[in-house]
Amino acid sequence: MHNHPSTQHPDLLVGIAGADDAGVFRIDDTRAIVQTIDFFTPVVDDPYDWGRITAANALSDIYAMGAEPLTALQMVGWPRDTIPFDVLGRVIEGGSDVMADAGCTILGGHSIDDTDPKYGFAITGMVSPDDMMTNAAAVPGQVLILTKAIGTGILSTAIKNGTVPQDIAQAAIDSMASLNRGASDAARRIRVSAATDVTGFGLLGHLSEMVRASNVSAHIDVEAVPVLDGVHEYAAGGAIPGGTRRNLKAVEPMVAFGPRGDRDRLILADAQTSGGLLLAVDAPLEAALHQALADANTDAWTIGSVVERTFEHGPSGSITTT
Repeated sequence: MHNHPSTQHPDLLVGIAGADDAGVFRIDDTRAIVQTIDFFTPVVDDPYDWGRITAANALSDIYAMGAEPLTALQMVGWPRDTIPFDVLGRVIEGGSDVMADAGCTILGGHSIDDTDPKYGFAITGMVSPDDMMTNAAAVPGQVLILTKAIGTGILSTAIKNGTVPQDIAQAAIDSMASLNRGASDAARRIRVSAATDVTGFGLLGHLSEMVRASNVSAHIDVEAVPVLDGVHEYAAGGAIPGGTRRNLKAVEPMVAFGPRGDRDRLILADAQTSGGLLLAVDAPLEAALHQALADANTDAWTIGSVVERTFEHGPSGSITTT
């Protein structure tokens, strides 16, 4: 499909041939539009929180490219005969509040009658081609920095099982509903060029995309990876989403795991909703990026490094963990 004439254009800077978070099309020397689309079924019980999380998740793809969101279109699939429309109103209210916080204007949208509730956004943003971040720009010697703790997939599964205390559940919800705007702004200030957001493919899955696209390898210090409260406990208890298990199976051929148990492997592969940004920054700029992130009230952890490409685990480079 990526060789089809409809996917080719001289001004297409990032398209379907890659594995980036959004597409980028150049308008002129100083402007390019960035477009993405994302929607899903409920990840939490509260409709307002579902709307907030959905909006933050969709906006994350724009922020991961170093862009500013401009406009959004809503997408709704709704079982009108089984779930009242006032519930949908709360979903839309949550999404609208987050879009307003992001300075992104909702232009309209489209809805259909559906058997399962679905909600999402198609978003257009703007970026200077010189400021654009992609997952194909990592180089050996860079440091990997993550801006949100992981484990939302495991916690969402446990929440649905009704086994999570309110404080732990709320922390996960707040993390998923928070914008990556501060992280993106800080990365642009420091001239970071390599980034991705950590969402459905998990930390290892999105890092593997960066490794392949950049022709490098990577190392992860598992002890340094931030994990939300309760994740280890619920992972050990079996609250593992199917997507997390699929993620681990997909990345195992290119990952050399250190002497840690299967639980930690599953956490590293956990399917995230609205996770943080994974930034690759030149080592001399590590401290400056941490300061810029702190100035933006954004948490950040150095979790590993980019290294020369090796072929120990296949032709696409490899990831090692300790």
